[in-house]
Amino acid sequence: MSRFDFTPYRRSTVGFDRLFDLLENQARLNAGDNYPPFNISRRGEDNYRITLAVAGFRPTDIDITAQQNLLVVQGRKREEIEDGSELIHLGIANRGFERRFELADFVRVERADLADGLLIIDLVREVPDAMKPRKIAIGGTAQLSAVPSPSEDDDKAASAA
Repeated sequence: MSRFDFTPYRRSTVGFDRLFDLLENQARLNAGDNYPPFNISRRGEDNYRITLAVAGFRPTDIDITAQQNLLVVQGRKREEIEDGSELIHLGIANRGFERRFELADFVRVERADLADGLLIIDLVREVPDAMKPRKIAIGGTAQLSAVPSPSEDDDKAASAA
């Protein structure tokens, strides 16, 4: 694995810290383990789902932590033989894991479920009203109104017909 040190370049740039952070994070992620495998799907305009294959883990073995713009999923398996028998061959992976997902602004975890060896984490993006685009009247004192989305325009046209 080759490591890149971006420190000399950081000194000569202004405003590119986020770019270097992204490059360093990507290099760190590519060097890491690819366990457990996962899918990310978009289920609507503002709804997303992360599905991780975590067969053999119980809900008590998994920790999900949501921080600002970061979701961390950790799994730790207990090394125990349930029926007290002696283990002659260990072929089933019994290792822990840690997966990190960078989240966009205003994305929060809605819920998490574990069923059939799949950990499903539903995410929703909720942009505050203050951050949504607004139409501004020129030279008037009219109230500001939110800019309608294209789907709202179609609904209004259909109801008028």
